[in-house]
Amino acid sequence: MDLGEVISRRRRALGLSQADLADGLNAKGASVSNQAVSKWETGATLPNARQFLQLCEVLKIDDIRGEFLGEGDGLLAGLNREGRVKAREFIQLLRDSGRFAPVKSAPVVLRSLPLYALAVSAGTGQFLDGEDYELVEVDESVPGEANYGVRVAGDSMEPLFHDGEIVWVRQQRDLMTGQIGIFLYDGCAYLKELAAVDGQLALHSLNPAYRDIPVSPELPLRVLGRVLH
Repeated sequence: MDLGEVISRRRRALGLSQADLADGLNAKGASVSNQAVSKWETGATLPNARQFLQLCEVLKIDDIRGEFLGEGDGLLAGLNREGRVKAREFIQLLRDSGRFAPVKSAPVVLRSLPLYALAVSAGTGQFLDGEDYELVEVDESVPGEANYGVRVAGDSMEPLFHDGEIVWVRQQRDLMTGQIGIFLYDGCAYLKELAAVDGQLALHSLNPAYRDIPVSPELPLRVLGRVLH
């Protein structure tokens, strides 16, 4: 069907004059006169893309393909005019009920945490510089207990943690054996599991290719935090 014919028929079906239609379009931000509407209906000119979408909204045209190109393959395909009217009425009833309104997602809450630039070694050990970090914004996927993050270097904690991965840490001074944390030992920072081996504390790697690091009573072991996962 000709675009002008559709505009004219839908306008008259809604009881609107050409001036009323122009006012409705202007209320939506279009700059349109009733003379412009008249030219559209006679086919002398065509609305631009933005005006066309605003036109469909004012004229309550939901099935654009069906309305302008025939039945098409839209949602209302296969229905005659009476069936389409009833379908639209039912859709409006669903809207008015409020029971099927889209659920608005809660706003994403962001917070800033320090991410240390020097990697925590999961292999050979590197010093974690307490001053060298950047603040990064994180969302709710990062546990609320986390105080800071570090980037893993090495593969000794695979398959749980991988090289280059960021792990989030809760700062605390003590850990129980079996817990994974960030440790400062003999001048190096490690991502390891705290273990007890033959009655002695050790820093355990999950990757069996790496040996445990025995903790000597003569060297202080400092817990920098517990890894959250």
